[in-house]
Amino acid sequence: MEKLKIVFMGTPDFAVPSLKLLIEECDVKAVLTQPDRPKGRGKMVAMSPVKELAVEYNIPVYQPIRLRKEQEIIDKIKEIEPDFIVVVAFGQILSKEVLDIPKYGCINLHGSLLPRFRGAAPVNYAVMAGDKVSGNTTMLMDEGLDTGDMLLKNEVEIDDEMTAGELYDKLMQTGAPLLLDTLNKLVNNEIVKEKQDDTLTCYAHLLNRDMANIDWNKSAYEIHNFIRGLNPFPIAYSYYNDKMMKVLKSKVLEEKTNKEPGTILKVNKDGIRVATNDGVLLIIKVQFPNKKALEVSEYIKGNTIEENIILHC
Repeated sequence: MEKLKIVFMGTPDFAVPSLKLLIEECDVKAVLTQPDRPKGRGKMVAMSPVKELAVEYNIPVYQPIRLRKEQEIIDKIKEIEPDFIVVVAFGQILSKEVLDIPKYGCINLHGSLLPRFRGAAPVNYAVMAGDKVSGNTTMLMDEGLDTGDMLLKNEVEIDDEMTAGELYDKLMQTGAPLLLDTLNKLVNNEIVKEKQDDTLTCYAHLLNRDMANIDWNKSAYEIHNFIRGLNPFPIAYSYYNDKMMKVLKSKVLEEKTNKEPGTILKVNKDGIRVATNDGVLLIIKVQFPNKKALEVSEYIKGNTIEENIILHC
């Protein structure tokens, strides 16, 4: 049996395990990824993780700024006559012309149990919402944003301490076999497509640093989810004596207080106890400007954090 002909579209590390598995099991004819961009403190122009893997396997790479406007690349995809176009975190919406190219359709792997979270940051929003379960969904793409018919799903449990980064890593690994299973079952007519219920969806907007400011008037549980949902990016923060204090790890305590939300109640090797709207949150790991991220137990060995200071926006 001939291997499935694939055109793969993806950009970040999340897409790498999927591309690697498809290279092993299918015939990946071309890879599309976002243009090389400056990266890191030195702002050196760097390839995307997907491009790095494609180059390693000598697969042709195309980097459209906006695919729907670049007819030459679209024509190259048509020449390939792929069985599938596979999309994993590509970063561009496909036009109907592109969606209509492959024999069996364009398949997207999405890091959320659709229709729960559509959009750019479903992993973070699942953690911030306090969800106990997330997962991957494969879908048959249409012209909308994550609105296509659902195909297969798998689930990953989220415990109360898991960060968005940890969930991301799990979904990245479990998504690849789900994607391959989807392609094989579609070819053999073994999947019943399921339409999404638009009334059950939330939109997971792109994350930015402006939205990472901690609101201490929320509950300890909400703030804890906010902190782990924004780890490792953009990282939640508050201001201590007008200095930005990033908060990377926390814990909800079974304690109550009548102090104003944001008030530092106690500082010791366990962490920084802070009043919230309904109780107390323990900050365990922090990072101050131009300093390394440290456990509070380490930070206070050479620095002082005063009690009764009110953390603010």
